[in-house]
Amino acid sequence: MISQIFILSSKGDHLIYKDFRGEGNKDSINVFYEMVTALSGDQPPVVMTHKDLHFIHVKQGGLYWVASTKTNPSPFTLIEFLNRFAGLTKDYCGSLSEKSVRMNFALIYELLDEMVDYGYIQTASTDILKNFIQTEAVSSKPFSLFDLSNVGLFGAETQQSKVAPSVAASRPIMSNRGEQGGKNEIFVDVIERLSVVIGSNGVIMKSDIQGEIRIKCFLPTCSEMRIGLNEELSIGKSQLKGYSSAVRIDECRFHQAVKLDEFDNFRILKVCPSQGEQTVMQYQLCDELPCALPFQLFPSVEKDYVNRVLIFLKLRCDLPPKSTALNVSITVPVPKGSVSMSQELSSPDQTAELQTKNKALLWEIPRFPGGAQLSALFKVDVPGLSSASLLEVGPVSMSFELPKQTCTGLQIRFLRLSPTQTGLSHRWVRYVSHSDSYTIRI
Repeated sequence: MISQIFILSSKGDHLIYKDFRGEGNKDSINVFYEMVTALSGDQPPVVMTHKDLHFIHVKQGGLYWVASTKTNPSPFTLIEFLNRFAGLTKDYCGSLSEKSVRMNFALIYELLDEMVDYGYIQTASTDILKNFIQTEAVSSKPFSLFDLSNVGLFGAETQQSKVAPSVAASRPIMSNRGEQGGKNEIFVDVIERLSVVIGSNGVIMKSDIQGEIRIKCFLPTCSEMRIGLNEELSIGKSQLKGYSSAVRIDECRFHQAVKLDEFDNFRILKVCPSQGEQTVMQYQLCDELPCALPFQLFPSVEKDYVNRVLIFLKLRCDLPPKSTALNVSITVPVPKGSVSMSQELSSPDQTAELQTKNKALLWEIPRFPGGAQLSALFKVDVPGLSSASLLEVGPVSMSFELPKQTCTGLQIRFLRLSPTQTGLSHRWVRYVSHSDSYTIRI
């Protein structure tokens, strides 16, 4: 039984507040935010208690999604509800951010009225809610790590699988009202997150790939969708046969709505998509990368003069020549006494700065073509520099995005809709890999 639901910004601003039972007061918002900010660490506990009031929260889109209760319900139920509430907000508003919540507060209050009645959860189904929601969404272009609008499209209009910029799918889902003339479209994203630890000798010490297949549907009706994956896809080492170049993953799990009767033999997923966004498959590959590392770093650290450290970084992009890495950033911890820095960069579009608060230097490269090599020389002034201070340099951490790339090699062979849609329906497929944790020891 839920007493209150509220949404807060990362700074504690009150965006949404709904009291279902009158058991608490609005001061509970400030109580929750003070408890969260008073705790050390980046991840405060999901469940917290103040006197007789329990707070359960999740953080999505940089916002706190909070439910309070005076009873003792299952925390997992409320966590699942809050995650679903955030997902529905993204479906109906088009994006998940403080700006979109402020612009669509009336729509979000209407969603809460339909989802919860006197503290009891009624429904979280998009198919049911779209019959009752009347408020129109106000769209805003969100910031996204996966914004590929500068990459462009490829493929003819008649192809089944095309690649679209992410902003094309960041819009509200269509309602049942016939006066809206939106396109019949469905988006399929294959997103992979790469975690790697590389030793000072260049040997991979740890590697992990987390991936998911995510769909967002704007079709008014679709009884079934068939997604064909690589025919040579193998799950676990036991399925590898002979010397074939099979695409391998260690394990995977599927959405409960996915039918798997054709998966074992033909690697076909069948699902009846509802309007909105859902993850149909999640998979993982550990300790063995099927492809070369996207970047190789060659660092050099030495003492210059009395109070200066020279850090030379040579970075090589090992992607294919026609590929490009976006938003590449390199962070290098520096000695605690660092006060200033000068740099020599190999191209004018790069930037670098010394973050004195974090005691690290940040080197940013907006676009990095495959096969290219860039270098940078940083001169860091450190008063009272000693030999022990040089040990404070590193390890290097990188973040980047790889559009049109999957590290595992997982591909969508085809995307078929049944029954055939009336009129022209557009089917878009996009591949994105990005760094989750890419660490290089020096």
